[in-house]
Amino acid sequence: MENWDEIKTAYQVARMGTVSGAADVLGVHHATVIRHIDALEARLGVKLFQRHARGYTPTEAGDDLFRVAQATDDQFSQLSGRIKGRGTEVSGELVVTSLVSLAPRMVPVLTDFQQQHPDVIVRYLTGDRLFRLEYGEAHVAVRAGNAPDQPDNVVQPFVRTSVGLYATRKYIADHGHPDDIATAKGHRFVSHDAADNRAPFHKWLRSQVSEDDITFRSADVRALEQAVLAGAGIGFYPVLEARANPDLVEIMTPREDWSAPLWLVTHVDLHRTNKVQAFRTFLKDRSKHWKVL
Repeated sequence: MENWDEIKTAYQVARMGTVSGAADVLGVHHATVIRHIDALEARLGVKLFQRHARGYTPTEAGDDLFRVAQATDDQFSQLSGRIKGRGTEVSGELVVTSLVSLAPRMVPVLTDFQQQHPDVIVRYLTGDRLFRLEYGEAHVAVRAGNAPDQPDNVVQPFVRTSVGLYATRKYIADHGHPDDIATAKGHRFVSHDAADNRAPFHKWLRSQVSEDDITFRSADVRALEQAVLAGAGIGFYPVLEARANPDLVEIMTPREDWSAPLWLVTHVDLHRTNKVQAFRTFLKDRSKHWKVL
């Protein structure tokens, strides 16, 4: 691209959502920001923003450009640090994505990391879609299931998720504690709404109990966990969190085939940046106790 300043300006508008916010970050007049955006849109022949009363929202074309710009900005920052002799500095935006079910573990880790590196701005993404590292949508991803095979990603084994079947003490008092899954007919179960859900523990449960006994269903993992806590029935819950909750009773010993591997994924262009390396090392150290069976 002919003018990196224009791209950087538009990137900051996308981050901040307003011209004035971008101007403050860049240390320029707001008229300069508008001029850069207009020039960039004219050069590309597309609209990068929807203008509205609350500020600027990126269009689809804008999103594509800014993902690349974010990755490029990270690389420039890393290069600048090396040139200026600040090669060990950890600062700027850190974007991490994972399954929402890992939030109770990831958020404390991210918070502690930020306390050690107060110049880091954390963005933690837990949406249902797969965030694309090659477009700069995230710096570090924690993914489940089969090993990710996207080109140009650095994939490393992380830990395994461990879940178990639990119910509340009140549920047990009202309905009894089944001796095993074979004697659980007539009990109420909490499970995923989709019969073809690929999670190994949900597949196992549907092979063991009647569809009529799955009385609370949802496609949202958070809703399923809340249903178990509310006493809606017997359902799966992360072992580490469940064993810290005195109100939850383990129905049966967790099986190895209920667990699933997690993978630590970074893009090759950003894998060796100080920020990414520092967080990966920190996360690996803090996750050593996550494997529970």
